[in-house]
This record gives sequence, C-alpha cells and structure tokens, in this order.
Amino acid sequence: MIDFLKIIDIPKVKDVRGNLGVVELDTIPFEIKRVYYLFDVPSSASRGGHAHKEQEELLIAVSGSFDVIVDDGNVKQKITLNKPDKGLMISTGIWRELENFSSGSVCLVIASGVFDEEDYIRDYNEFLKLKS
Repeated sequence: MIDFLKIIDIPKVKDVRGNLGVVELDTIPFEIKRVYYLFDVPSSASRGGHAHKEQEELLIAVSGSFDVIVDDGNVKQKITLNKPDKGLMISTGIWRELENFSSGSVCLVIASGVFDEEDYIRDYNEFLKLKS
C-alpha cells in the first residue's frame, strides 16, 4: 500500500436489531474539524481529483461501494471501499479520485480541517511538480 494510507477498522457494536459504527476521537489520528458526504453520484461520474497540502481525511463507504484511486506521485493504487466498518485514511500530499459509485452509495468524509481552498492542489501537473 502507498505510504501514508491506512485502512482503519471502525469500531462496531453488534446487535440483532442492526449494528452501530462508532467514530470517536480515538478512532482516527486527528481532531475532527469537518464531516461531509457524497451521495446520488452517478456511476459514470468521478469525484475528488485533488490532493491536500495539510488536511487528512478518512473516507468510509457507509452505503454501497466506490473505488478510490490514490497516487503519491510515483505509485497509483485502486482501493475499493464497500464496508461501513472500514475506512481509508488518506494523509496529506496524496492525490485521490473517486469513481465507480454503486447505486445508492454514500461516501462519508471525516476531515482534519475546515474547507480551505488554499489547501487544495487541483491541478495534477502542479501536484507532480510539488512531489518531485
């Protein structure tokens, strides 16, 4: 796996009435500053297409599935998220693209920072220059 990526096990409380996933401060290695989610994404669409200078993120497929293409400037890797008790921790400086969304999928993103356009690297060539 690319350095600075990690699959996080989301603690779950099992119950015959349905399971409960719990994300608390000790679940992830950063303070939560922002939570948002992607939904109703057409299967032919892609999301992401950027890297962050400072922000870290945890991505969870709370429903359905999608692929996350991660790129550290040298190696690209595809990770399929399809379990609500597994999250993909993406550190700073990693390019990500999300694609192949299943019908009804929801991608929950837990971030270490609030939205700051200055933190985004949205041009792939600029990303590669910064990585070299």
